[in-house]
Amino acid sequence: MTLYLMRHPKPAIAEGVCYGAADLDLAQAPDRASLPPLPAFAHLITSPLKRCRRLADSIAEISGIAPQIDARLQEMHFGRWEGIAWADIPRAELDLWAADFHHACPHDGESVAALTARVVAALADHRAKAGPCLIITHAGVIKAATRQWNLQIAFGEIVEINSVGPAQHSDS
Repeated sequence: MTLYLMRHPKPAIAEGVCYGAADLDLAQAPDRASLPPLPAFAHLITSPLKRCRRLADSIAEISGIAPQIDARLQEMHFGRWEGIAWADIPRAELDLWAADFHHACPHDGESVAALTARVVAALADHRAKAGPCLIITHAGVIKAATRQWNLQIAFGEIVEINSVGPAQHSDS
């Protein structure tokens, strides 16, 4: 079954700050005019974090489909790096993470491998549903789902994942 993963809108946080599991609000409330064209979907699933739930609630008002919350679809937990400017994170810690990107956890949060495992399990469950799913989530979750760690995902962008494999979906 087709899954559409949509990144939340811009959160209310300064540029260049590390955030993941922090429950940030949106910089601007979503409205019908700010939404990209949405694909047809039968299920609306969202990360529990406020920046996703607010978008899911706006889409629910338009579509009439109530959102289901799935905690496995929240962003990676960056531990003590949460809320710190990337430029202020000790270089040695960033180097440790880069040396073993999937397993290192110098921030005492969650590893990329742990993120990937929970995302893969969640998506397998949602793929088994009858009808396509629109999933409101985060860039890290989309990267874990596609295994494309250098993928650039704009706020509000939608990435389609179907039975053949991941494919970029337009956000306009």
